[in-house]
Amino acid sequence: MTSAEVTRRRVMGLGLGVLAGASAGCSGDSGPVRRLRLATGPEGGPYNAFGQALARAVAASGRRIEIVPVSTSASVDNLRKLDDGSVELALAMADVAEDAVLGREPFPRATAATALARVYVNYTHLLVPADGPVRSVRDLAGRPVAAGAAGSGVQVVAERVLRAAGLSGASPSASATAAPATAAPADERQLGLAASVSALREGSVDALFWSGGVPTPALADLARELPLRFLPLDAHVGALRERHGPVYTTVTLPAGVYGLTEPVGTIGVGNYLLARADVPHGAARDLLQVVFERWRDLLREVTAGARLEPRFAISTGEVPLHPGAAAHYRAVYG
Repeated sequence: MTSAEVTRRRVMGLGLGVLAGASAGCSGDSGPVRRLRLATGPEGGPYNAFGQALARAVAASGRRIEIVPVSTSASVDNLRKLDDGSVELALAMADVAEDAVLGREPFPRATAATALARVYVNYTHLLVPADGPVRSVRDLAGRPVAAGAAGSGVQVVAERVLRAAGLSGASPSASATAAPATAAPADERQLGLAASVSALREGSVDALFWSGGVPTPALADLARELPLRFLPLDAHVGALRERHGPVYTTVTLPAGVYGLTEPVGTIGVGNYLLARADVPHGAARDLLQVVFERWRDLLREVTAGARLEPRFAISTGEVPLHPGAAAHYRAVYG
């Protein structure tokens, strides 16, 4: 059992004592509105869309909280902002969140982040022109690759996939157990989604990494104008789990999406809604009530066909649940 699981069970097991404390701190129907800044992602991206939708849902709920979305570079940047107190809430990919709470690279020390919920799963996309020579990750040796914006979770998973294939030129300190490069490293370009799509369309990169919901609108639009090949990545899940833990899972891009004629196996990574530990318990509970009331609207912004269920939501690995979140799940679901 991991330390986070012990903490989660201890917090969930506090029962009525936790609930009483949480009720005392609840925002309720009176008192000042609690303003919570939420680190999201770049404008036009899925985190930003989720954050804007959440802010609207909270405003419509009448609860005494206000969500203020903050545009960022996404996961890594978000954890840093959460740590320095410039935001109270953040969205982040599970692998980056675990690195943060465990004090692993690129974080110099452990970050005191807690989880409110695991909200949905990102699908790792690796796409190339259908008429090009690239048919596997190994074929990216020496080629320019759009590997995510600096400070994003996309950059983290792209570098790890390339390193697992022996194609990363990153410093060995980035992962003490990573395999050394066995071929010319890929030329990793730090590009956000919009710039990555433009670069692939123009031919200045040979491949594009993305981690997001399915379908991602920008990629669906690209697939309608440019024949694409989506490379399978499921064969790398085992190596990633061995080196970085069970945050990585096998998922499938279904036939029909992006014009695919058959399913493509790839890498899944959860997305967490995170909070500083000093966020009041009542505010955390109020926020989660909105999330579970409006999850269909929220997830419609980022991924199709997903559901949000409590058993899924509390599966946050090494990231401990916020006590207010634990109180919410216990009060509502037992």
